[in-house]
Amino acid sequence: MTPAEHHAAVAAGFTRRVDGVRDWQAPAPVDGWVARDVVGHLVGWLPGFLAGGGILLDTDGPQVEDDPAGAWHAHVTAVQALLDGPESEQEFSHPQVGTHRLGSAIDMFYTTDVFLHTWDLARATGQDDTLDPAFAAEVLAGMEPIEEMLRQSGQYGPKVPVAEDAPVQDRLMGFIGRDPAWGR
Repeated sequence: MTPAEHHAAVAAGFTRRVDGVRDWQAPAPVDGWVARDVVGHLVGWLPGFLAGGGILLDTDGPQVEDDPAGAWHAHVTAVQALLDGPESEQEFSHPQVGTHRLGSAIDMFYTTDVFLHTWDLARATGQDDTLDPAFAAEVLAGMEPIEEMLRQSGQYGPKVPVAEDAPVQDRLMGFIGRDPAWGR
């Protein structure tokens, strides 16, 4: 699957959850966050990340505070257009992550984040939280060898103990610091 195809599939899952939100103030599994903050995080960090490598993400949607669903739709459309365009194949150099093809960098860092936060938004808003188990296994396998670096980054909470034979989604959520049994 290309980075554009992968983003389209993962973002479609998140978009379904965005479109199903009835309470943007519902508490989320990330300490101190509500549902709106999950969208705000995803819409907020990628433009700065891309700018760090000289790429402008052109969005002109509403602010998350005013219209989280509208902000998400404008953002995801802009990201998909970038991935579908010729820029996706260009070299992207970022001071914190090195040099990659732009599409690959977005796939590794951003699309994976959308995937993980799909669970957060679904749990916060009482929707289906089922994630693709094959991709969950791939993400977990990629993160486990760099656990110390991930924890030191401050972007992941302490690991939540989960049974070794638990479903891969639960093991992934526990690894990134979420309690798989978290509920509203």
